[in-house]
Amino acid sequence: MALINTNIKPFNANAFKNGEFIEVSDADLQGKWSIFFFYPADFTFVCPTELGDVADHYAELQARGVEVYSVSTDTHFTHKAWHDSSETIGKIQYTMVGDPTGQITRNFDVMREDQGLADRATFIVDPDGVIQAMEITAEGIGRDAQDLLRKVKAAQYVASHPGEVCPAKWKEGEATLAPSLDLVGKI
Repeated sequence: MALINTNIKPFNANAFKNGEFIEVSDADLQGKWSIFFFYPADFTFVCPTELGDVADHYAELQARGVEVYSVSTDTHFTHKAWHDSSETIGKIQYTMVGDPTGQITRNFDVMREDQGLADRATFIVDPDGVIQAMEITAEGIGRDAQDLLRKVKAAQYVASHPGEVCPAKWKEGEATLAPSLDLVGKI
């Protein structure tokens, strides 16, 4: 699970986005911030609440130059059916990636091999394809898109301000830290 600061692996997949089937690959990520939002399965319980929450923050993520890719081991056809039948999922405008072979899910090391399902996992990937943050929760623990947005802002800040780091609960506009010998034992 040592994926932080590693490059994502190549992939190619079918997806559903804005009423169309599209192909996506690792090449589509170059030069952009990306979020990979893995979830166990379509037509379930916690998953639609999470995907809907991300949909509610998608415009702000896009304004920050971030593209979102939700991923499950369902097919792109199943994503379309879910999108068409659920009011919550129907508001999604980001890319819903089908991973029925599990290639992408295994690439990110979040496959439940005994079930053929993805863990509930989130990855923030920088414009160079390097994983900067990850979160994995147990089946019944939903994620918070507002906290994900906070982490994106922190990752983008650190990337554009070498020598600075963001402390716990950092929010955009708040003070950061510049690690140095002078700070040792002072925090």
